[in-house]
Amino acid sequence: MAVNVYSTNVTTDNLSRHDMLSWVNDCLRSQFSKIEELCTGAAYCQYMDMLFPGSVPMKRVKFRTNLEHEYIQNFKILQAAFKKMSVDKIIPIDRLIKGRFQDNFEFLQWFKKFFDANYDGRDYDAVLARENLPMGMGSGSGGVSGIAKGNGIAAPIKKGPIVSSTSRDKIRPIAKSVPQPKPQLGGGIANRSLQNANSNKSSNSSVTNQQIEELTNQVTDMRLHLEGLEKERDFYFSKLRDIEILCQEDEGNPTPLVSKILEILYATEDGFAPPDEIPPEEEEY
Repeated sequence: MAVNVYSTNVTTDNLSRHDMLSWVNDCLRSQFSKIEELCTGAAYCQYMDMLFPGSVPMKRVKFRTNLEHEYIQNFKILQAAFKKMSVDKIIPIDRLIKGRFQDNFEFLQWFKKFFDANYDGRDYDAVLARENLPMGMGSGSGGVSGIAKGNGIAAPIKKGPIVSSTSRDKIRPIAKSVPQPKPQLGGGIANRSLQNANSNKSSNSSVTNQQIEELTNQVTDMRLHLEGLEKERDFYFSKLRDIEILCQEDEGNPTPLVSKILEILYATEDGFAPPDEIPPEEEEY
């Protein structure tokens, strides 16, 4: 589970906009040229994958987009990851997606503190994790900035030793001369049939796994959409209920306006029939 942070922007350890942007580009190897570009939500999704591997379905994240509905989808994925890791933070999606500097800078300041509280120092290849997809619309601020050390930035990716052609020649095993057995009659056909069967089986398994992943993503999207609709429904129902109670307080001598409001509240569409009331169960003695 995640370590929650509740610090505000009044602390003295906040970094400048340039330093914060450098931190993002250094960690994620991205090309953001200004804070406002973080309104896509993609950077935060990848940060969550860095902090809590498996908490974000990376294939569903739109890493390079300028469409507002895809921004919303990215932030919904981020909010679902927050919920999964018990992060007590409600994302102000409606403000962030507008791309205003102040809103995005304040959220980035909070996320930096959240990152510092949860990052364990593991190595992370951001480009490989997003399958070499670019992120950010600008040239970025590249390079490791001086403020990155000691502030929770991801450790540089360690590359394996480079094997030169000379070293490969040195470690190449010497092939021994072994007489090859003579192929049996029909053996080539049998081997080819077995290879074809294994190839078809592997292909079918790959297609099946891809279908399962796509269906799982669709179910997750529908569940998030349904939760949003239910919250919206409950919100407006509570408003209508408050209006109804307010109007009913003046039942003795309602004004024409109150009568009209009640008429609208109780109006039904053609063909609509209220559900039948279930009679109370009779008690057995």
